Amino acid sequence: MALSYSEQAASGAPVTPDPAPPAADRSTPPPGRQSEGDSLGDLIGEITSDLSQLVRDEIDLAKAEIKQEANKAAKASGMLAGAGYAGHLVLVLASLTLVFALGNAMNLAWAALIVTALWAVAGAVLYRAGRSRLKDVRLKPEQTIETLKEDAAWVRHPTS
Repeated sequence: MALSYSEQAASGAPVTPDPAPPAADRSTPPPGRQSEGDSLGDLIGEITSDLSQLVRDEIDLAKAEIKQEANKAAKASGMLAGAGYAGHLVLVLASLTLVFALGNAMNLAWAALIVTALWAVAGAVLYRAGRSRLKDVRLKPEQTIETLKEDAAWVRHPTS
């Protein structure tokens, strides 16, 4: 028995579309449908029903694909977070190594103060750079607003 899109996504298996049904004999109508006597309304109703089922299936497939990709992104983000933590530990331990290396040439307290001052300078430089870049951020979507204004003007005054 084939799994639906949502069942495939929930099981963690790769999502595959349902295989196409085998070609039916065109001389006989599909079960539940009459070949003669069908009114135009019945045919349109069947087409609408088939189309809505197709749209629902496509939406289910899109949801399943997005869920799979979100799971991949979550795992990758967790790995990046772990790498960031490991990098932080490297930085702390390298700073301690520098303190003890300088401690061989001078008092350990002065060595720690020098390393602290170096980190203070690095922090100040990063702060200033980040603050200046943050001032350039525009949260209002200017292009989208302009496009929407143009669309509204076009709807009010369509030109042929």
